[in-house]
Amino acid sequence: MNVRVTRFLDGARAATGHAVIVDVFRAFTTAAFCIAAGAREIVLVADHEQALALKRDDPSLFLTGEIGGRPIAGFDVGNSPSAIERLDLSGRRVVQRTSSGTQGVVAATSARRVLLGSFVAAGATVRYLRREADEVTIVAMGAAAQESSEEDERCASYLAASLTGSPLAGHDIVLRTPASEWPEWFPRRDAELALEIDRFDFALPVTREDGLLVARPVRSA
Repeated sequence: MNVRVTRFLDGARAATGHAVIVDVFRAFTTAAFCIAAGAREIVLVADHEQALALKRDDPSLFLTGEIGGRPIAGFDVGNSPSAIERLDLSGRRVVQRTSSGTQGVVAATSARRVLLGSFVAAGATVRYLRREADEVTIVAMGAAAQESSEEDERCASYLAASLTGSPLAGHDIVLRTPASEWPEWFPRRDAELALEIDRFDFALPVTREDGLLVARPVRSA
């Protein structure tokens, strides 16, 4: 298997084969928690106005996302796995907009298939790729899709090592800042959840349907 690691929006645009768009803090951790809470699918958009327009047409939609890390007016919840883990989203259709992760998914137009990358679904993502892919581009989106972030770099390396059979280690990220010093819109609990490896047994491949990018879970055999 041919595996390479790229970064940011340029990396997403240049991705070929199966592209894994990695956003650990917090987009695709949040997406995985939505599925674990019972959501049937995630619609990924770049523009929050598109998400709001979709909800005007279908008020049953559940909107999650952020701009500059902060919740968006009119959305049901911010980009927060710790908020999602308390909810029941059974059967709901979720629409997600974020500053890094969903931008990368939308930008990856040259890829054969796109998957959402996170630590919480890492093992299932690797198993999916081993079955389906011969070429993989792993894109570490970073902060605001333009600045390297430790968690995305470590996750990209972890996925690449898993796919190539290289020596595998954990992420080695230590959260030293006390919970009281984390901002309200990014609680420490979000980071703690995002760093759990293999919490879930599903990958999140994306398909294009009626002009929308839709992720649905594919569970490990």
